[in-house]
Amino acid sequence: MAKAKVVVLGGGVGGTFVANKLAKHSDKVDVTVVDATGVHHYQPGLLYVPFGWEQPEKLRHDERKLLKPSAQLIKAVVERIEPDKRQLQLLNDGTINYDYLVIATGSCPIPDEIPGLSEGGHHFYTEPAAVSLREALSKFEGGRIVVGIAGFPYKCPPAPIEFTLLLDDWLRQKNLRDKTEIVFVTPLPQAFSIPTVTPLVEELFARKGIKIETFFNTESVDPQNRKVLSLEGMELDYELLILIPPHKGSPVIIASGLGDKGGWVPTDKFTLQVKGQERIFAIGDATDLPVSKSGAAAHFEAPILAQNLLHLIEGKEPIAKYDGSVMCFVEAGEGKATVLRFNYERPPQPPKPSSWWRWLKALMNRFYPVAVPKGIAPDVFLAMLQGKFAEFQPFCGSDLMKGLTQNKNS
Repeated sequence: MAKAKVVVLGGGVGGTFVANKLAKHSDKVDVTVVDATGVHHYQPGLLYVPFGWEQPEKLRHDERKLLKPSAQLIKAVVERIEPDKRQLQLLNDGTINYDYLVIATGSCPIPDEIPGLSEGGHHFYTEPAAVSLREALSKFEGGRIVVGIAGFPYKCPPAPIEFTLLLDDWLRQKNLRDKTEIVFVTPLPQAFSIPTVTPLVEELFARKGIKIETFFNTESVDPQNRKVLSLEGMELDYELLILIPPHKGSPVIIASGLGDKGGWVPTDKFTLQVKGQERIFAIGDATDLPVSKSGAAAHFEAPILAQNLLHLIEGKEPIAKYDGSVMCFVEAGEGKATVLRFNYERPPQPPKPSSWWRWLKALMNRFYPVAVPKGIAPDVFLAMLQGKFAEFQPFCGSDLMKGLTQNKNS
């Protein structure tokens, strides 16, 4: 029997992870990843770039080196998906055919959705934006910093909270905290989108003197006069504005008519099949699933997607179910972090921030290029959280482990 041709569109964490899962079954499938640049960006590391704690070039990885040898990589810009033809139309008029398709096209920050935001504000969700913010912070001498969320949805929901708490640390290190007022703005009625996490966030903000403005729906930014205005009529002056823009799905999804008005792919929340498209699956930020848009979600989605796709190839029903599982470590400032673990049915109950959780987050960041896309790290960290330390022994002799043991707050 001829092997099925599976094309994965997108070389981010979701696309890379699922491609490597499928490539383990090279006797059944030929796996090809199609990516515009062939450069894999470790986006969680961008959180540290504005403070000079991480260098952008260290967050870029050759996608080819992250993929298993049996998985192919094609660098090409896809203009349109044509499900009826089982074909990808390329920008240069070429085509790529598939038997089965995995959409892993991620999401895109759209600062132009808010008038004046591109000119007057900063964020850290792309490498150029993070570098620009680093330059702005290097010139900051005091005043009001307005930081927060300009619109929904956006990827990695805890990131604006993490940034704000790390900003407080950075300002103290630079002896600027006494000269600075930090105001966190959000369209929500509370500091965070998950009620069970909100008390911890609000307690941390209160202890650090960070003011919260809720029900602040950003309408526009006045760069010349350094003002940000809300739909509710509130106006805030700022010396530095850091707002996370609203996000949309990839332009290729919109051009292909496969998404909703936001460009998100309608996806079965359990099987990860695209609704109305038996041979197409979707993963990660590209979907409309009711979970956070994050690599942390894609890690758990990939094994389910791979299993269901293989079942379909074998003529079986895709019966594996994704339960909405997400696990992510969250910076809490002062060399500490917490962890969020949740699914469709169970909300997170974050433990008290500690240097232990911060150490695990640092460890995951360091191991990512060799472990996470290949499906190693999530299993290891889950085993650690469950107390199964024997499963962690293969890593314990590494120089990395020794270094982190000596400096848990690195």
